[in-house]
Amino acid sequence: MSVSSPSPTERLAEGWHLSSVLVVDDEQGMRNFLEKTLATRCGEVHGAESAEAAEQLVRAHRYDLVILDITLPGKSGIVFLRELRDQGYTGEVVLITAFADLDTAIEALRAGASDFILKPFRITQLLNAVKHCLERSRLARENYVLRRTITERTPAFAGLVGQSAAMTALAQSLSRVAQVPSTVLLSGESGTGKELAAMALHRNSPRGQGPFVPVNCATMSPELIESELFGHAKGAFTGASKSRDGLFYYAQGGTLFLDEIGELPLPLQATLLRVLDDHRIRPVGSEQQVSVDVRIIAATNRKLADEVAAGRFRADLYYRLQVVELVLPPLREHKEDIPALVAHFIETLAPQLGVEPIPVSDEELAFLQQYDWPGNVRELRNLIERSLILGSLNVSALYPGRRASAPPQPAATDLHTLEKQHILAVLESVQGDKTRAASLLGISRRTLERRCAEWSLS
Repeated sequence: MSVSSPSPTERLAEGWHLSSVLVVDDEQGMRNFLEKTLATRCGEVHGAESAEAAEQLVRAHRYDLVILDITLPGKSGIVFLRELRDQGYTGEVVLITAFADLDTAIEALRAGASDFILKPFRITQLLNAVKHCLERSRLARENYVLRRTITERTPAFAGLVGQSAAMTALAQSLSRVAQVPSTVLLSGESGTGKELAAMALHRNSPRGQGPFVPVNCATMSPELIESELFGHAKGAFTGASKSRDGLFYYAQGGTLFLDEIGELPLPLQATLLRVLDDHRIRPVGSEQQVSVDVRIIAATNRKLADEVAAGRFRADLYYRLQVVELVLPPLREHKEDIPALVAHFIETLAPQLGVEPIPVSDEELAFLQQYDWPGNVRELRNLIERSLILGSLNVSALYPGRRASAPPQPAATDLHTLEKQHILAVLESVQGDKTRAASLLGISRRTLERRCAEWSLS
């Protein structure tokens, strides 16, 4: 009963190299053979001679698949399977046995088995069952990531657009960095396109076919962020009625994008540092150590060096993240890209909104290039979206109190004054609601509050 080993390409294509498998069989010869066969395909394979021995391994590791003999000394395989499911194990289970009838098969499936195989079996039969189980596991992860991306992600920009020297240099850097596995730190003001840059790094990397999982650390509850990232065991805290895998697990083989990394609580910064060093995570309330194969891309609109000096960010984590740092330029530093950005947003947003494209004159483009864009490209995108809905370019929103046909002249007008006037007008339009105003401006509430503090505004 021999089988050839797969090529590295086959292992990567099937995703077996990311999987962990537990073989539970009291026949040492069978157990050793299965371990050896699967070890050439899977990332991690362990063996146990009984349910009791397997329990110890399950407490210490997270398995994608358990291959479980029904007839074991002591506790039977079906009893052990029921206990696994009761404890919250959501992975795949293939039951094997030399003695079975229809009633046994039905009992196994009701207990939560993914597949049922009779001994003696052909090794190709077992490998096909393993392949199907791991494929279901992979699809479940991808579906979760897709649902989360659709429902939770902030809408990303339609593309990295621009031919300026700043954007050309950024594109060249992204192209080079995408090919290496190093951790990347993306720095830049809110709205400069850090998530878009992270997606470009992922898609152009060897991990491009894997999942891209974005996480905004600023929007997650400090009490739950550890569970969201690393998962939790059943009963780990009030309301944890079942086990749950974390986002690190769902990003297996792909990229985890930690946006607003400066908002991560200090205790969790230490945990993240350990994960970056040993590539293992521990779900909350669990004894398991789960191996993860994930590339980390972090982003911040803060100066992390200042956060380190202030004691709000760990120096060792900062240096660990800063293997490669790319700085995204604010829009005011590459205003020559504004015409291309406007055309791009009109072209992509009009079909999405179901409206006709709007014309933009050279004079109106000049108006846009006179503005300082505190919300950067995101603010420009939001302006174009509102203008498409209204049917014409809403330039007057940038210059409160002035007609669009008579904008201020760059030489005679302080752009910072225009920025202040614009922000005040938006705040007034929403009765001082800073959260809504920040959303309309395309900046974070923290940035808006910082602007207001600078101007001594309540």
